[in-house]
Amino acid sequence: MDFEGFVLAASTADLTEEPDARAHADAVEFRMDRSSDPLAALDDYDGDLPLLATNRVEWEGGDAPDDEDRLMALAAAAEHPSVEAVDVELAAIVGARNDDALWTVAHAREHDAAVVVSIHDFEETPARSECARLLGQAREFGDVAKLAVTAEDRSDVLRLLALTNAQTAAGHRVATMAMGEVGRHSRAVAPVYGSCLGFAPVDPERATAPGQYDLATLRELVDTLR
Repeated sequence: MDFEGFVLAASTADLTEEPDARAHADAVEFRMDRSSDPLAALDDYDGDLPLLATNRVEWEGGDAPDDEDRLMALAAAAEHPSVEAVDVELAAIVGARNDDALWTVAHAREHDAAVVVSIHDFEETPARSECARLLGQAREFGDVAKLAVTAEDRSDVLRLLALTNAQTAAGHRVATMAMGEVGRHSRAVAPVYGSCLGFAPVDPERATAPGQYDLATLRELVDTLR
């Protein structure tokens, strides 16, 4: 997964839904943290779409406990031939479990998987300088720096889009989105400014983040705007 162009990932915890995503998605984000037996599901996977494996920790909006097993499972997922990218939280890389997280990043690369280093702020949209700092820090470790913030008003979205444009113009590979209803349109508009990765649920009833469009709608919006 080279992220040279925009990649629309269909989010699901159930890999048997992959056929439902093929018409609109470029990849599947496999939410390991919401799967009862994710490694067994990977062993059984024979779908057409490449996988982005995410094992999101509780303190960043997921269901996985903050322990060594979470990162070990993510590293094991990177060994699967269909897993072309993994998502590792920046806070894990610079936090208490940084040795485990850095080993996971290195292990993924050893198995030719790209690394998305992600940041999620469920409270606000930080100042542009802080957003730029976080993306810069994420770029040190990842092939894609992902920043998801929470917009309180449209000026937050404009600030995020301007930053996305500037980062892309500087040659950086970033994925940005503003969560929540106010920022919902950013998921369709950010790719116009260079965001290289977007997400939508395979099943609209099981959105994985606030303000997500359904998969078919986001595909249509992105393709029309770009």
